[in-house]
Amino acid sequence: MIRAEVALEDTWDLSTLFKNDKAWNEGLAAYEKMAERIPSFKGTLSTSADCLSAYLEFFRDISILEEQLGVYSGLRQSEDEGDSTARTMTGRFVMAAAKVQAASAWAVPEIQAIPDTDIRRFLAEPRLAEFAVYLAKLLRYKPHILSASEERMLALHSEAENAVSEAFSVLTNVDIDFGSVDTPEGQRPLSQSTWSLFMESSDRELRKQAYTTFYRHFDLHKTTIATLYGAQVKQNVIKARIRNFSCARAAALFPDKVDEAVYDNLIATVHKNLSTLHRYYTLRKRILKLDELRHYDVYTPLVPVAARKTKWNEAVDLIAAALAPLGREYVDVLTGGLCARWADRYENKGKRSGAFSSGSFTGAPYILMNYKEDSIRDVFTLAHEGGHSMHSWYSARSNPFMHYSYTIFEAEVASTFNEELLFQYLLKTAADPALKRYLINKRIDEILATLYRQTMFAEYEKRTHELEETGNPLTVDVLRNEYRQLLIQYFGPEMVLEEMSDLECLRIPHFYNAFYVYKYATGISAALALARRVLSGGAQEREDYFAFLKSGGSRFPLESLKVAGVDMSSAEPIQAACDIFGRLVDQLETN
Repeated sequence: MIRAEVALEDTWDLSTLFKNDKAWNEGLAAYEKMAERIPSFKGTLSTSADCLSAYLEFFRDISILEEQLGVYSGLRQSEDEGDSTARTMTGRFVMAAAKVQAASAWAVPEIQAIPDTDIRRFLAEPRLAEFAVYLAKLLRYKPHILSASEERMLALHSEAENAVSEAFSVLTNVDIDFGSVDTPEGQRPLSQSTWSLFMESSDRELRKQAYTTFYRHFDLHKTTIATLYGAQVKQNVIKARIRNFSCARAAALFPDKVDEAVYDNLIATVHKNLSTLHRYYTLRKRILKLDELRHYDVYTPLVPVAARKTKWNEAVDLIAAALAPLGREYVDVLTGGLCARWADRYENKGKRSGAFSSGSFTGAPYILMNYKEDSIRDVFTLAHEGGHSMHSWYSARSNPFMHYSYTIFEAEVASTFNEELLFQYLLKTAADPALKRYLINKRIDEILATLYRQTMFAEYEKRTHELEETGNPLTVDVLRNEYRQLLIQYFGPEMVLEEMSDLECLRIPHFYNAFYVYKYATGISAALALARRVLSGGAQEREDYFAFLKSGGSRFPLESLKVAGVDMSSAEPIQAACDIFGRLVDQLETN
C-alpha cells in the first residue's frame, strides 16, 4: 500500500506542529530570519541580568521553533523514506540548524566566562528563574568549555563527526549485498533487518545457513569495518582530551552526572549473576533438544507464538486495563491520544520500519508504528512507545522549555515500566496456558537482551576505549579477541562458538554512539523495580512515579529516579532484576 492509500484515521495528525508543509516552509524562513539576530547579542551577556535574560529568552524561542521544525520534517520523512519532498525538508533543516549552531558557538563560553559572583547575583533576578536549571547545568561544563574561537571550530566540524558512523551504515545497509538464503518458500534476501527474522526461525538449518552467509560477508569486509570502529573510538578519545576529561567514558557520562562507578557496578553485579544466565542456556539447549548449543540457536523462541488477533482499538483497551494502577488521567490521556491520531498505525510502502515515540514541547507526543494485528509483540511495542509519549506529555506540562527534556537514561524507564505492567496483567488474566508460557519465555528473552546482553556490549566498549587510551592499536584481531573473551564469559560452557562468532563485534551500530547501551541495562532494572513498587504499593508510590515522569530535565537522572523510589547508584536494582530473571527461568522450567 502506498502512502496516499492509507486511511486518514490511521495516520498521525501533525497539525499540532505545523498545519501543513507550506506552514513548515514559512516556519523555516522565520527560523532563518531569527538567526540573523544572533550576532547582536555577542559581548552583552555579562553586562547585566537583563542582557543575559534577553539572550536566553531569544535562545528559548528559536530553540522551540527549531524543535518544531526538526520533529515535523523528521516525522514527514519517516512516513515514506523515498519521498523526495520530505527528504529535502530534512536536508534544509539540518543545514539551517548547523548554521545556527556555528553562529551561536560563542554564547556558551561567554556565559561561562561570567564571574561567579555576577552569575549568582543575576540568578537572584526573577526574570531568570525559568533558566536557573539550564544555567546550573551549563556551568557544570565550565572546566570543559574552550574559547569562543575553538568552540566555533568544533561546531563547524560537527557535521563531519558523523562521517564514520554514516560510512558504517552505508557499507552494511547499502553497499554490502548479503545475498539470499534458501527457505521452503524459495530464495529470500538476507540483510541487516531480515537476518534477525531468520535467527528466530524454528528451522535450525535455515538459521545456520543465514548465520554463516551473513557473517561471511562481514569477514570479507572485517578490516574496513574494524578500521571504521577504531576511528570512532579514536575520535571519542581525542574529543574527551580536547575537553579536559580524564577519559572518553567520563566525558560520555558527564552530561547525566553519572559516576563511572555506576557503570562498573552494573558490570560487576551482572558478572555475579552469570550462572543464572548460563542455566537458562542449558535449559534452552534441553528444550530445543540439541546436542550442541550454537550461536545461531539463542534467538529462536522456545515456545510457539500463541495465536491471538488484536485489533488496534482492542490493543488500546488492553493497554488501558494494564495501566489502570496509574490512575484515570494517565490512562485517559494515552488512550485518547492513541485513538485521536497521535499514532501513525500501519505499514505503507517506504515507511520507516520499527517503532518510535517523538515528543516535543509544543506538539503531541507522536508514535510511529507498523502495527500487525496478529502480533502480540506489537501490543507490547505500543505500550512501550506509549510510555515514552506519556513521559514527554508530563515533562512538557510540568517544566519550562529550557529544562523540560529528559535524558535517554530516564527514557527507557518509562517505556519498559509500561511493558512490565502489561506483562503482569496478561500473565494474571490469560486463561490459555500456552499464552502464559509464551509470555514468560518472551519476558526472559527481553530481560536477557536488555540487561545481560547490553551489559556485555557496555563492557566491550569499556575495554576498547581503555585499549586506545593506553596506546594499544585497535586492529581487527585485537577487537575480535576482546569480543570472543566476552562471548565465552557471558554465554558460558554450553555455548559452542563458531570461528566467525566474534565478528559480531563489527555489526553493532550502537557502538558508534559510545557508552550508550549501558542505559538500556540500567533502564530495565529501574523499570522493573518501580513497576513492582507501584503494583504492590498505594497512592504514595504512584505519586512518586509521577514525580519522576514530571521531572523532565529539572533533575539529573539518578536524582529523578531516587525521587521515584529507586537508587541506581547501588547494586540493589540490578540484583533485583537478575533475581526476577532467575524466577522467570524457574517458571519456564517447571511449566
